[in-house]
Amino acid sequence: MIKEVCVENFSSIPLAVDKGANRIELCDNLSVGGTTVSHGVAKKAIDYCKQRKVRLMAIIRPRGGNFIYNEDEMEIMIQDIIHFKMLGIDGVVIGCLTKDNWIDEKAMVKLLQETDEMDTTFHMAFDHIHSSRKLEAIDWLANHNLNRILTHGGLLNTTIEDNLPSIKNYIDYASDRIIIMPGGGITNTNLPRIAKTLGAKEYHGTKVLGELKLRCD
Repeated sequence: MIKEVCVENFSSIPLAVDKGANRIELCDNLSVGGTTVSHGVAKKAIDYCKQRKVRLMAIIRPRGGNFIYNEDEMEIMIQDIIHFKMLGIDGVVIGCLTKDNWIDEKAMVKLLQETDEMDTTFHMAFDHIHSSRKLEAIDWLANHNLNRILTHGGLLNTTIEDNLPSIKNYIDYASDRIIIMPGGGITNTNLPRIAKTLGAKEYHGTKVLGELKLRCD
């Protein structure tokens, strides 16, 4: 089982690594769902994780809000991917939608052209796709060689426990084509029950290993 810990900025990474994180997702501004970190934060995090042989992903998202991006925002995301790739990051977390809540195929292809052999996750923008097209979305993302989909199984105003049947359906449908990674509300306390129900390979959360308590001294 891979436990991916979502952290805000660099300060929580040493705590997550000490607690046994298998992989880190690096974000800023988690209060709006995560945005791209600065160069300095990325460089420090990449160097630290490489020394400790822990894989590091970074969200590529220029702002909070919806997942519909204009040309300027697309250029920002492309440049961030190129920059982080040069720094040696293991992978990126991306997701673009159209106004009718389908995958923005053109935008996603542009971003994927820059990822090369990097690890790629489609983030919780997936949960905004209409339920009638979720399986079609899994097909599209698998066919475009993304490594995984991060999903809460529903919008974040629902509980992960309520969404387990939907997530299990995604896992079964995806099979070995693409990893379905549950997240959003998973903690070290409820993880054993959720894992027993889902049988997923990977789990994601800010508290998937428990609280990461920062020292102030």
